[in-house]
Amino acid sequence: MTTPARPADAGGERNEAVLSRLQLLVTRKLDGLLQGDYAGLLPGPGSEAGESREYRPGDDVRRMDWPVTARTTTPHVRRTVADRELETWLAVDLSASLDFGTGRWLKRDVVVAATAALTHLTVRGGNRIGAVIGTGAQPPPAPARRWRPAPAPPAGPGVLTRVPARSGRREAQALLRAVAQTPLRPGRGDLGALVDLLNRPPRRRGLAVVISDFLAPPAQWGRPLRKLRVRHDVLAIEVVDPRELELPDVGVLPVVDPETGELHEVQTADPGLRRRYAEAAAAQRGAIAAELRAAGAGHLLLRTDRDWLLDMVRFVAAQRHARTRGTTR
Repeated sequence: MTTPARPADAGGERNEAVLSRLQLLVTRKLDGLLQGDYAGLLPGPGSEAGESREYRPGDDVRRMDWPVTARTTTPHVRRTVADRELETWLAVDLSASLDFGTGRWLKRDVVVAATAALTHLTVRGGNRIGAVIGTGAQPPPAPARRWRPAPAPPAGPGVLTRVPARSGRREAQALLRAVAQTPLRPGRGDLGALVDLLNRPPRRRGLAVVISDFLAPPAQWGRPLRKLRVRHDVLAIEVVDPRELELPDVGVLPVVDPETGELHEVQTADPGLRRRYAEAAAAQRGAIAAELRAAGAGHLLLRTDRDWLLDMVRFVAAQRHARTRGTTR
């Protein structure tokens, strides 16, 4: 039995319809969050000098206003005015491990949705946004003709794509379309190399956002993230599925590693196994959170079984509340 043929652009039309509904949802829910001085999703200290005020516990000592402190004999810090034009760069991890989900969405869907929300929050006011996209291993090159040498294989694992930073809604929609239409390839991606693309070439101070499940070893991406934090405000969006935290009691469960294709059968009826799995998962997530704190990055956790947009709204509100209290985090 054969399936009826579909138009070649049916998949593209469906993707466009899904993206249109997603952008409409994001616009309705997030409109109103950008009232007042614009400082991006993760408000930074800015670069333009403003007024001074007395020091409060938690203030950055690098912003101490020493002349005013000397005159008043009371510690003062210099306020800074938020930059009006912000350049935002996204590092979007679309490795094969994102093609998984047991909640309301796949992890890949949450990545695309978070990208749409960030695009909406950044593009207003003439701000520029760009992205680097990382996927799994490069597919083998096609056989070369006899008189032409075969192309050289990529230098490292994974396929890395760069979308230049531009302003305007049309360019932002093109960026979102590029992320949504990037195919997931088998093989392990290199999250460290993806993050390092945001360090090269050096750019003006801005906001750097890394969207991933961070399942790669922290030693692989921790150092590039700390290097990125030296110059930019960094936000890490971690995408998690509930089955990555604990196993249900469903008997023998066949599982497949999406990056390697390895098949394993797990006896989930064993309470000891479920307990060890939960402990190992908690330790893994703890190591990820510790590495992000060490890098000085903001940490937003999105789950496939929760309202990701509500979690983003709460995060934005918390960051703005911290800014009004005079802290940077």
